[in-house]
Amino acid sequence: MSEVAASGGRHSATRSTISLHKLGVFCGLSAAVWLGSAEAPTKLVNAGFSPFLISMGMVMGAFVARWTIPTLLKGTGFVFVDLKEKPHLLVWALVGGMLWAVANTLTIFAVRNVGLAIAFPLWNTNSLVGLFWGCLLFRELRGSRAKDWAKVIGGAAAIVGGAAVLAVATAEQNTGTPGKAAVGIIAALGAGVLLGTMYIPYRKAYISGMNPLSFVTIFTFGELATVFVLGLVFFGGLGPLVAELDRARPMLFWPFVGGFCWVIGDLFQQYAAKYIGIGRGIPLSNTNQLWGLAWGALVFGEFAALTTSGKALILTGSMIMIAGAVSISMAEPPPSEMENWRAAMERECRRYVLNAHEVAAVVGGDDPLADTKHPRRWWEILIVTAASGVFVWLAAGTRAQQIYANLPWMIVLIVGTIIPLGLCGTLLWRRTRFS
Repeated sequence: MSEVAASGGRHSATRSTISLHKLGVFCGLSAAVWLGSAEAPTKLVNAGFSPFLISMGMVMGAFVARWTIPTLLKGTGFVFVDLKEKPHLLVWALVGGMLWAVANTLTIFAVRNVGLAIAFPLWNTNSLVGLFWGCLLFRELRGSRAKDWAKVIGGAAAIVGGAAVLAVATAEQNTGTPGKAAVGIIAALGAGVLLGTMYIPYRKAYISGMNPLSFVTIFTFGELATVFVLGLVFFGGLGPLVAELDRARPMLFWPFVGGFCWVIGDLFQQYAAKYIGIGRGIPLSNTNQLWGLAWGALVFGEFAALTTSGKALILTGSMIMIAGAVSISMAEPPPSEMENWRAAMERECRRYVLNAHEVAAVVGGDDPLADTKHPRRWWEILIVTAASGVFVWLAAGTRAQQIYANLPWMIVLIVGTIIPLGLCGTLLWRRTRFS
């Protein structure tokens, strides 16, 4: 989105000159890797643990990560200054967190009923929802060329078609319990609607000039409060909830790690949404279904009981959805569309009395605060220490769970997850200083 802020700021001599569109694409792909890997611990639901407990474990990990990572990268001084300048976005961040907490719980129900490899692509229909909101509310695609509209519409049709193929494939795998597949499909699609709507606060924040690292620190309070309320209602009060958490402690470390990893993927996804829009960035990050399939099939053996035709259906449906996501993401916005993006940004500036030139600089990756050194605070040591302590405490009480996993393939996928973190993190730093 460099065209939007061409006059809004200048790069320092040490910054990379990579275009924001390419950076957004790299962020979307890196997000896919981490978001896909973060869902692997949800397989513990098949070991007899409630989806609510898995979801709570992931939210706990997300809560820790959403404070620790911004503290390490930018410091709390930067975060507090950024939040103080855009107080109207705090409520949007809380709403986004609430939507994610409910959606994440639904995804775990879906994994329990239809498996990770099948549920993943179904809830990734959030691409369609995000695309709809991006066009309606933030002027994405307006003023774009006919061939770009064709890419987006064709990609959307492919995503829906691929989801339909996958839904048919579930009938073969879930013949034992009547209605089980249907409930899983509904849960996955419901999660897709909520996740797609969650991107409204994302985009609203970033065309208003908020930094993703600041946004996530408030986002996490919404998700933590919501999942806690869901747990109280589901288990019938605080006492039963605490008792269930204590019973589940031997496995809580794994969803906790999953939540921590999810935040890393979510940060890359938010940078993608910031620089190439939710209509393009979200479908690109939704190629995480490749990693969901890899974990489900290679590590957890989800394809073992399927016939050749069932496997072919799942692979075909996934490839169709991936092709649709790629088609949407490759529709690079022309200058005429970028003018509409600018108009949406200026609308937010007028509504909330923001400095349009400063916001344009931030939107273009040239945040004046990014190069400013903010003094480190003593409590930042406590934040990092507390996070490390929680990891150690949960790890110390972990026990092996009765669930099949292929260790060699697990190692391969873990290595494949770490590599994009270093590569894309370096690109973000060199180009935007994590702006």
